Amino acid sequence: MSAPAPATFDTRAVKTWLLDLQARIVAALEAADGLPFRTDAWERPEGGGGISRLIEEGKVLERGGVNFSHVLGSQLPPSASAHRPELAGRRWEAMGVSLVLHPRNPYAPTVHMNVRCFVAMKDGEDPVWWFGGGMDLTPYYGFADDARHFHATCKAALDPFGAELHPRFKEWCDRYFFLKHRNEPRGIGGVFFDDFSEGGFDHAFGMTKSVGDAFLDAYLPILARRKDTPYGERERDFQAYRRGRYVEFNLVFDRGTLFGLQSGGRTESILMSLPPIVKWRYDWHPEPGTPEAALYSEFLTAKNWI
Repeated sequence: MSAPAPATFDTRAVKTWLLDLQARIVAALEAADGLPFRTDAWERPEGGGGISRLIEEGKVLERGGVNFSHVLGSQLPPSASAHRPELAGRRWEAMGVSLVLHPRNPYAPTVHMNVRCFVAMKDGEDPVWWFGGGMDLTPYYGFADDARHFHATCKAALDPFGAELHPRFKEWCDRYFFLKHRNEPRGIGGVFFDDFSEGGFDHAFGMTKSVGDAFLDAYLPILARRKDTPYGERERDFQAYRRGRYVEFNLVFDRGTLFGLQSGGRTESILMSLPPIVKWRYDWHPEPGTPEAALYSEFLTAKNWI
């Protein structure tokens, strides 16, 4: 008896899951914050559109966005074809859910999660598709328990799909979320993958779903532990300074931001990842022995937390 044919890319199944993921995450965050997210549906003139879900000045979240987008185009933008030059000029379709949460409390970390897929098409040829995504944590004051929990949850999501995936995707995350001009990581990492189609559609989609579905388990316990920690102006000042690193990375290096801007995406939704209050200082360094200095020496390193 011959083996069953591998499943082809199923656009409807991916879109259904992404919309459900967005709804589940927003519902959980509304319960955690106590205030509702606003809903902003939009259409893209070149094709497609999306649904932006946003909260500003919440009880817990100073700013947060959970975006769904499904966009189409006639020619892949440079950011999408840079690693696959043979696909330049093809029609394309992209969809995904992307979120960034900036809590008000400096002891609660910023977090990012993204799951997405691309399909590149050319008449007379099979479509070329791949998945990408991951999640990473950016604390302002580090806690080893938080780091271990976040990384362990990421590992548990990947292990059913191959023991080699977590160390590979963790190292990729450490390498990707790195500010080259500062020579420092953006945060404590997590997992990151791109151009992933290994094992066929069912395997690649299943792995991507496992990562997206693990987000709430990875982050909500950390947010619950830290959101009510007492803090003062010193901590808020340091939080605003470190948020500047987040802005620098997203505007200079982030492939998702570059793709959105290059493909004519909706600017408000693309830049929802930026924090509301940010500061920069000239050649500032924390005082040795302070909790602020410990962030640099103990947490902003490519460390194996589990």
